Amino acid sequence: MRIAVVGAGMMGLCSAMLLAGDDHDVVVLERDQEPPPDPSMAWEQWERRGVNQFRLAHFFLARFGSVVEAELPQLAQNLMAAGALRYNVINNIPDEMKGGTRPDDDGYNLLTGRRTVVEAVTSRTAESMPRLTIRRGAPVQGLVAGATSRNNAPHVTGVRLESGEELGADLVVDAAGRRSALPKWLADLGAPPVDEVLDDSGFIYYGRHFRSEDGSLPVMIGPPKQDYGTITSLTLPADNGTWSVTLTTSSKDTAMRSLRDADKWAAVVRLLPLAAHWLDGTPIDDRVQVIGKIEDRVRDFAPDGRPVATGVLAVADSWSCTNPSLGRGASVGIVHAVALRDLLRQPDGDPWQLALDWDDATRERVAPWFDTTVRYDRHRLNEINALMEGRPFGSDDPEWQLLRSLEATSFEDGDALRANMDIAMVRRLPAEVLADSTIMDKLPGHPEPDSNEAPGLGPDRSQLLAALNN
Repeated sequence: MRIAVVGAGMMGLCSAMLLAGDDHDVVVLERDQEPPPDPSMAWEQWERRGVNQFRLAHFFLARFGSVVEAELPQLAQNLMAAGALRYNVINNIPDEMKGGTRPDDDGYNLLTGRRTVVEAVTSRTAESMPRLTIRRGAPVQGLVAGATSRNNAPHVTGVRLESGEELGADLVVDAAGRRSALPKWLADLGAPPVDEVLDDSGFIYYGRHFRSEDGSLPVMIGPPKQDYGTITSLTLPADNGTWSVTLTTSSKDTAMRSLRDADKWAAVVRLLPLAAHWLDGTPIDDRVQVIGKIEDRVRDFAPDGRPVATGVLAVADSWSCTNPSLGRGASVGIVHAVALRDLLRQPDGDPWQLALDWDDATRERVAPWFDTTVRYDRHRLNEINALMEGRPFGSDDPEWQLLRSLEATSFEDGDALRANMDIAMVRRLPAEVLADSTIMDKLPGHPEPDSNEAPGLGPDRSQLLAALNN
């Protein structure tokens, strides 16, 4: 099968490698013209103008690593050779917090690094594969359609580049990510509207990257993501002795906008007892990296069981995207890519049935992760806004209540810690974890924060504001 993949980001490349590995002829079409440099120079030299989160903190979770090792072993080897970090969050948590080491803790291994390095290695690995071609500086302008399929839905037969060139394909895979224009391209063909739910996630990020002199990493004390009232800290190890520290909060929190100042940002991090030591390194970016206006978005390409078009399928962030503070994008995306590879292994059917089957596979294998991520984020954002305004916050959503109780208990109990990490590493859905009676018995029903008092070990609101105003 001739397959055109739109977008040479991480999931476009991983999808292309999985499909080429199944003897499809794959061409990847990328808007940005600049090819990746040697991975060792990617942080300093590579600009990806089409990826606004390129230098945002990244953490490739255990699910991503396990899929890469199983399905794309050459990529795993190349990442290791380039200095990517093989890391186990559980192993790096002190014994007194995790209850000692267990034989199955290897399941929490992950393979991670800065996005610049990981994508450079992934691109070079893809370029070395037979039956796979990457064309850079080849932006797609729209789709080409042939005869319509059922219900007058257009059948896509290729893409049209901005240069005017038309490229035929038996299947077009849209992996253009958060900026995907697929609904517009389909509308231009006369397709029915795509059902789309779109909303600003409401979060903003302030982060920096660091490097140690000797290649060592800071000690991980507790989970990588920790909530401190109106802010959340992300302490994320990366490749070649580098790591990132990021603070996230509500985009409505105007007082926190001073975090753009590197000194004030550092003053707040120093207030966080489990994260302050992550500042003990040399900054490798020249300022605090800030990113906001991040959308939660999901698309339904087969509303009411009727595909709006055939011959084109959306994968990963082109189908849905969320606030990235939970770091699930790459893991959920590669699960989606494997689902596509698996679907195309089935005997050839008609394009209409392929579109329906893809809709079913998407709903079954990845939609639950989108739903639970957005639900969690909405509660956390409401919690931040309530604490910011000094008013009580409560939720009658039992999943939120139980997840918050699980997070609190994970500091006290090894079973709860691992259950929390199962969710965090995209190993098990929250519903599956919370259906486990052995875990439920561990949860004493920790209360949710209901004021602006200090959240556990961290600073209260007044201390945060004082640090910013000094």
